[in-house]
Amino acid sequence: METVILKPLQHRGDECIGIYFQKNGIIQKAIQKDAGARWSKTNNCWYASLSKSNYEKLAESLKGKALLNTDELKKYLLEKKKEDQSSIISNKSVPQINTRQNPVKHTVSIQQTNVVQQISKENKETLQQFKQMLALKSYSPSTIRTYTNEFVQFLQTIKEKPANEFTTARIKDYMQYCAEKLKLSENTLHSKINALKFYYEQVLGREKFFGKLPRPKKPLLLPKLLNEIELRKLFNALTNKKHKAMLFTAYSAGLRVSEVANLKIADIDSQRMQIFIERAKGKKDRYVNLSPVLLDILRNYHKEYEPKPKVYLFESEQTFSAYPTRTIQQIFSNAKNRAGIRKEVGIHTLRHSFATHLLDKGTDIKFIKDLLGHFNIKTTERYLHVSKEKLVNIKSPFDDLWEKEDIDW
Repeated sequence: METVILKPLQHRGDECIGIYFQKNGIIQKAIQKDAGARWSKTNNCWYASLSKSNYEKLAESLKGKALLNTDELKKYLLEKKKEDQSSIISNKSVPQINTRQNPVKHTVSIQQTNVVQQISKENKETLQQFKQMLALKSYSPSTIRTYTNEFVQFLQTIKEKPANEFTTARIKDYMQYCAEKLKLSENTLHSKINALKFYYEQVLGREKFFGKLPRPKKPLLLPKLLNEIELRKLFNALTNKKHKAMLFTAYSAGLRVSEVANLKIADIDSQRMQIFIERAKGKKDRYVNLSPVLLDILRNYHKEYEPKPKVYLFESEQTFSAYPTRTIQQIFSNAKNRAGIRKEVGIHTLRHSFATHLLDKGTDIKFIKDLLGHFNIKTTERYLHVSKEKLVNIKSPFDDLWEKEDIDW
């Protein structure tokens, strides 16, 4: 029987359970469908938020399908107990996961624990300088999380060696180790290079320190889409009006999930038929078109839904703050599964589908760039590869041959 290893994982600033196993379709389907596990490209593993309920779902979903190895997870929780007395560890072989509702607010994160255990004293000071510069530069929370996570892994790997003494040649050795030994993806390697480049050039002030460091060529990954039939099935799989309104908004305006979550009632301008997107990716404001159909849907939702939102268009009923992005992602995932859609897609697919369907209808790509809030037209041009606007009119030479020649079948 296959063995699934559960380890502590720091993912996007949150405590998670990393799920590691050899490629196995049965196990993958079980943890996705029954435990809500998601794939992390950065960490090259499946994961779920660290909570007792998620652990129990994982254990139940894998019962009879795989053996569970929880040694590293249990070790982490035991270490955590020493610093956080509110965590409860059972004496049983199965670890008890902290049951607090919001694991993000734990006083000791996995990243902090690992830093204490595996980073030398001198490099701890280096890490503080790194974090300070990120804060002074006012980088986005997402960039800060990614850069810090990559830099922490670097400091853990070099152990007692001072980071500020590394040369370009030593950095090349480290990147070769990441590529060949850890077998990290091209995107992850780029993230590591960006984090190290920030430290050596921005923190230490070494000009063009990475000028001769080769970057791995990224694969050309085309956006994954849902066709109109799949979209109809997806939307019809939802019964909750609030959930419907969220996904309608994401697709209708081509919004990122964070943009949907942070929308305020005041951002909906029915006079100019626009939606104001405040401080989106890259701290860039923009306006997008407000569909008349979506406006009617949002008005109906706001009128009928209880408790009625006051500030944010989609408010959390517990905190009355912006709706959690992870919850919106889970709403999409649940609807996709109920609709019987087998494609490996997430809520960002609605944004991809919006852009591609506009191209199919003949919309100028420059307008689509502005609607999506892209800095560079090359980012938007990815959708040219998946749009069927011109491809459907290209006739295969085989068709001509079949029509002109007498070919047996």
